[in-house]
Amino acid sequence: MAALEPRETDVTGTASDSSDHATGVLSRPYRSLSIGIVSVVMLIAFEATAVGTAMPVAARDLDGLSLYAFAFSGYFTTSLFGMVLAGQWSDRSGPLASLTCGIAAFAAGLLLSGTAGAMWLFIVGRAVQGLGGGLVIVALYVVVGRAYPERLRSAIMAAFAASWVVPSVVGPLASGAVTEQLGWRWVFIGIPVLVVFPLALALPQIRRRAGGPAGETVAAPFDARRIRLALGISLGAGLLQYAAQDHDRLSLVPGLAGAALLVPAVRGLLPRGTCRAARGLPSVVLLRGVAAGAFISAESFVPLMLVTQRGLSPTLAGFSLAAGGGAWALGSYVQSRPRVEPYRERLMTLGMLVVAAAIATAPSVLIHAVPVWTVAVAWGFGCFGMGLVISSTSVLLLDLSAPGEAGANSAALQISDGLSNVLLLAAGGAAFAALGGGTVARTATGATAGGSHPAAFAAVFLPMAAVALLGAWVTTRLRER
Repeated sequence: MAALEPRETDVTGTASDSSDHATGVLSRPYRSLSIGIVSVVMLIAFEATAVGTAMPVAARDLDGLSLYAFAFSGYFTTSLFGMVLAGQWSDRSGPLASLTCGIAAFAAGLLLSGTAGAMWLFIVGRAVQGLGGGLVIVALYVVVGRAYPERLRSAIMAAFAASWVVPSVVGPLASGAVTEQLGWRWVFIGIPVLVVFPLALALPQIRRRAGGPAGETVAAPFDARRIRLALGISLGAGLLQYAAQDHDRLSLVPGLAGAALLVPAVRGLLPRGTCRAARGLPSVVLLRGVAAGAFISAESFVPLMLVTQRGLSPTLAGFSLAAGGGAWALGSYVQSRPRVEPYRERLMTLGMLVVAAAIATAPSVLIHAVPVWTVAVAWGFGCFGMGLVISSTSVLLLDLSAPGEAGANSAALQISDGLSNVLLLAAGGAAFAALGGGTVARTATGATAGGSHPAAFAAVFLPMAAVALLGAWVTTRLRER
């Protein structure tokens, strides 16, 4: 691995020695940059927690509950193209432009969803938002790879995880209160205001420390083949998602077309050997997808399950996930400690086992004798396991990447993450709809009544727990022998 030296990078991506004696991510050379990019992650975190709380109400009011999974997978589908584009863009000319355009698209998508009058338009807004999210997340990884020495990368990844703590607590409460008092639309319309602070703080520092092509390389043209593959993977994932939700026999046609587009695109965009869990970088990329896909797909249905099956308000349903931010940050902090570095792979195995147990425990609340707070406790443990795993995959990926490969490899990591979310949400959404999901009724007061069959939720959670167990095996193949 060609690690970055502990030196400051200038706008060309070359290094200077001014930060050799910096001791942490908040030391003087890194303070403004760290605060800026962590603020960007906090914005994304607040959006995720707030929107997740409002989503069941939005889907119900737009008569789109049967399309509930599309509201999440639409985001992940377009983010796949954004990730590849961001990797090319960042390696070619630096991460600044990708990050700026990504935040703009992210905000535009929120506004479009917040003003939507139909579920299909709401999903389009989520798709625009996903494109922006894909551009942003890969650009941030490139910033970390270029601007921070290897010894500080696990710490900044832990800071990213810690930035979820406040949004995880405040987001569900604020979103639930706004949804109940003003309406769910204001949750989407209000978030873009938060874009101003991260832009003002982060972009000047990124321009100075991580701009330009990597090292001494001259900016190369975009790889047209990778862009075509990116379009293929996004379109293929979208067609598979559509086919999974439509139970007509004719849906086999778009499903087969989606698979035909997806298979060669995955082979071309992910490291060779990813699908068979080859040792080293391919398994790191695969693990990211397995972990994120299983956990996020299950989490997407938690608020809906609590609202429709246990009669919780949107505020309380969202708040059941609030402890997760702190637990995730704690797991990320644990993996960042120098003393645990020799045991990183074992911690990741433990993390995946904890995630599997949490996902399997969540649907126990379908039994009304089980206290509702069981979900909050289980999800807290699951988030701790995810903190151990997700931050560690980011650290391992950067350790295994040369500076000029950080963009492409970071894009591959995020593609694995996003694609797994799309495919597992498609599978979970299809099972949910097939077993009676999406039939929530309204009471006279406008509240929801449990119309969905409990088996529909079990058909989502239990397979995702099995996928997480598969991830525990993948953690044994992260290093070359």
